[in-house]
Amino acid sequence: MAFTYFFRDQAVLDLIAQHVLPDLVTRLYINVWDAGCAHGPEPYSLAITFRENMGHFLFRNVRIYATDIDESGQFGAAIARGLYTYREVGRVPADLLGRYFEPADESGYVRVCAEIRGAVRFQQHDLLTLQPVRTDLGLIVCKNVLLHFTPEQRVAVLRMFHAALMPGGYLVTEQTQKLPSEIEPLFRRVSGAGQLFQKNANVL
Repeated sequence: MAFTYFFRDQAVLDLIAQHVLPDLVTRLYINVWDAGCAHGPEPYSLAITFRENMGHFLFRNVRIYATDIDESGQFGAAIARGLYTYREVGRVPADLLGRYFEPADESGYVRVCAEIRGAVRFQQHDLLTLQPVRTDLGLIVCKNVLLHFTPEQRVAVLRMFHAALMPGGYLVTEQTQKLPSEIEPLFRRVSGAGQLFQKNANVL
């Protein structure tokens, strides 16, 4: 099973809080797609970031669609349980750990609280089907996935992401991958500090 940590990429979460959330909180519903979520720390870190910056009332309308090709068949159950080792939550700031995690019955584990678990929905998904989990997405996060694809596959997936985003929606990609030249007109870079882009709605 793929292994990762909570708050592994704090810089990206900070960019989302600074540039994306102020825009999305004006929407009645906020739909986020975390494509390539492994066993859950990334989408849960996203959910906690949203909750911290919008409060309980608005957070009720947040849905994070966490997907992975998951050839092991284990990710869905792991995410639904929300059980993680103390090692995996080692980067969670102490105040957030106290607010959003609780001791688990299993020794050496903590559980993500029910409010955060309720915002994340897992489904098995292959990006190369070029079928989005839904449309009208406010944010798509896809890191450490596109580098495994051929150049042609990357272009096709990024075009699918563009089509699935709402007007003005946002895309986060991994730092090691630049947007292909064919895709650059579809997005504008939001910040020079990271791979955060906003959809150019007037480009087909």
